Amino acid sequence: MSAETTRRALAWAHGCLSVQSLGGMLGPVLFLLPDGRQVSPLHVAPWGNDPERETLPEILQQLRGEWPCVPFGSDTNRSLPAGWSATGESFEGAGVPHGHGSNVHWTSGDCDVRQITMECHYPDDHPIRLLRRRIVPDQSAAAIDITLEIEARRPCRLPIGLHPTFRLSPRPGSVVIEPGAYDRVWSVPGDVEPGAALFTPDRQWSSLDKAEARCGATMDATQVPLMEDTEDLLQLSGIDGSVALHYRDEGFRARLSWQKEHFPSLLLWYSNRGRKAYPWDGRHVALGVEPIASAFDLGPSISTAANPLAASGIATAIAFEPGHTFTTRYRLSVEAARLG
Repeated sequence: MSAETTRRALAWAHGCLSVQSLGGMLGPVLFLLPDGRQVSPLHVAPWGNDPERETLPEILQQLRGEWPCVPFGSDTNRSLPAGWSATGESFEGAGVPHGHGSNVHWTSGDCDVRQITMECHYPDDHPIRLLRRRIVPDQSAAAIDITLEIEARRPCRLPIGLHPTFRLSPRPGSVVIEPGAYDRVWSVPGDVEPGAALFTPDRQWSSLDKAEARCGATMDATQVPLMEDTEDLLQLSGIDGSVALHYRDEGFRARLSWQKEHFPSLLLWYSNRGRKAYPWDGRHVALGVEPIASAFDLGPSISTAANPLAASGIATAIAFEPGHTFTTRYRLSVEAARLG
């Protein structure tokens, strides 16, 4: 049995939040809107108290909210179309889903009534030495500011990402994805889940509302939940560091902003009843809204190799050096919005 998950909580005038040791995951978060309504946009997987969860990879056992992924994705055997290869950098532990930090317990650092800090030390043979994150509610707003620091043990190039996962209202199309300016949309070069793919693989489009389905139809991928049972990914490259989700049936908007120079793409994870095995059970509905420097979630050996995204000028990995701390900042906020 894995170590027991511990949690810390903070409350401020505009909300309250919880952070767990496993994966350093933030969630749930309850925000108080200026009109007095309470909203909780981050997803919490429904199997978190199921005794059978102990059979799952650690990252899934109490899946929730937001956390950093270093590296992003994982190396595994994949069939790849022309133009893609797994000839980049790899290492012991590159097959761990979304990196060591997503699958172990973090330790608490300096915490007080205004902030929570956490650290995760990586194995001695890993190119990364340490992750540190600082979670600070904005005392004047329904918002949270987060800082991630990465310290390397040796020179390396890695795909990295952030993994905010949002709950969705039940009605299909009731939540609208509102990305900032971006260059193009890419579909994954393969299947995320066998038998549950929706989008035509290894394609590019100019707009998220003009995605091509495998049946040949053009569909609007900005409106979720989708009607279809699917598990799929789309990557928005060259995005300006901002995205919002408009919860039309609930009258609020969640916003995420980040440093675009660190994360030039946004990965959208459509988890829409596509996975039928435990723990998903054909009932899991959520949206991953994930700033990345990565080629989808294809792992270090593909993201650091020559690939179509990198060839287009989009970084799919970040270079790290010992003695130089990589620091990035991002913000999650909510606001009232119109219904419908």
